[in-house]
Amino acid sequence: MATTLEIPSGPPGHFLLGHVTDFKNDPIGLFTRCARDYGDFVPLRFGPKRMIFVSNPEVVDTVLVANVRNFVKSAQFKALEAILGNGLVLAEGDHWRRQRRLMQLAFHRERIAGYGQIMTDYTEAAIDAWPKGGVLDMHAEMTRLTMEIVAKTLLDVDVRDDASSLGDLLTRAFESFNARMNSLWLFLPDSIPIPTNVKLHRAVRQLDAFMYRVIAERRAGGGDRGDLLTMLMDARDEDGSQMSDRQLRDEAVTLFGAGHETTATTLSWALYLVANHTQVWERLAAEVDEVTGGRPPSAGDLPQLTYCDMVLNETLRLYPAVAGLGREAVDDCELGGYPVAGGTSLFLSMWTLHRDPRYFEEPERFLPERWEDGLENRIPRFAFFPFSGGPRQCIGASFAMMEATLVLAAIVQRYRFTLVPGQTIEPWVIPTMRPKRGINMMVEAR
Repeated sequence: MATTLEIPSGPPGHFLLGHVTDFKNDPIGLFTRCARDYGDFVPLRFGPKRMIFVSNPEVVDTVLVANVRNFVKSAQFKALEAILGNGLVLAEGDHWRRQRRLMQLAFHRERIAGYGQIMTDYTEAAIDAWPKGGVLDMHAEMTRLTMEIVAKTLLDVDVRDDASSLGDLLTRAFESFNARMNSLWLFLPDSIPIPTNVKLHRAVRQLDAFMYRVIAERRAGGGDRGDLLTMLMDARDEDGSQMSDRQLRDEAVTLFGAGHETTATTLSWALYLVANHTQVWERLAAEVDEVTGGRPPSAGDLPQLTYCDMVLNETLRLYPAVAGLGREAVDDCELGGYPVAGGTSLFLSMWTLHRDPRYFEEPERFLPERWEDGLENRIPRFAFFPFSGGPRQCIGASFAMMEATLVLAAIVQRYRFTLVPGQTIEPWVIPTMRPKRGINMMVEAR
């Protein structure tokens, strides 16, 4: 392996813990310091585990596309298996390829477009109930709404009466996972009954009870109810085999958990940013009014809602749903001229690449207009990658963008919203990038 560069230095860490405490106390601050003070390729250590922090689009391209077979999900990322099981996000090798084939039809563009009416109907019902002139935690509202939408489209289940409790259940599971990520407990087996594991397993058991009940009822009832679960149950591999109940559970929990959480955070940050930029709100509202003529937005409006798309792209640039992706090298290799030993973890940082001044002028500024003249085609492919990329690109990206566009358009069409003063709004990595204390807004009917 011909290498001309030596691994650079990184931020000093604790002699035993490495950078565990830095990550626990301020992960965003750690990511920002790495890119600002140490460059594109920064060594970190979490207890005994070595990691390379990557803020270079060419290296990300190598990992996700050019040499993708040499990289698997990192140990830190694989810890999510305790919640998601061996679903599409975490599966590897032949199992992943089989599951991807089986699920591809369920996410066909025409199939996804058919869910637009459900998204609009649920959004209209939710915002009908908003107090005119009242105060709402917009992140809680978006979490509840996106959970209702994904439950209906994925499982054909109406959870409007249970959305809060299901949301609390998933929150407890992810918070327990986050507590493990922020300590050396990450490297202990799930079976050891430390407090975080006990809380995690309790939440997962409750989630499993709900999901297996839905699967059993569906098998007993039969018939195509037009939802994604039906598609997954009916899907057959090349050898005629179908998914087991366990596989269905893992894929359903993955889509249910990740599918609502990431869209909820994106919408929360979009509303926060739009509320802080009056001119953006005015242009967005004008576009929605012109395109819809006052009726509820629909999937057929998506090609005309171009500014709405820019707003969401700019939101995903500043606040990607996840701060980065974890990968692990299988064999020794070279990345960006640096030697990387097999078993080394990599963190591919969306947070720092999306705010890199080499690719984005005034990177800290919320400026949706930056996307209107083909910016995405002028920057390196992985300077902006909110849905990952390559063969492992998020299978639900089109679903998520359609949902986010329709929900945002419906809200802007009917409401003005302003931030309640005196709040501290900051991202919280758990592992999605939620607003830590929610986002309280005053809403007023237009």
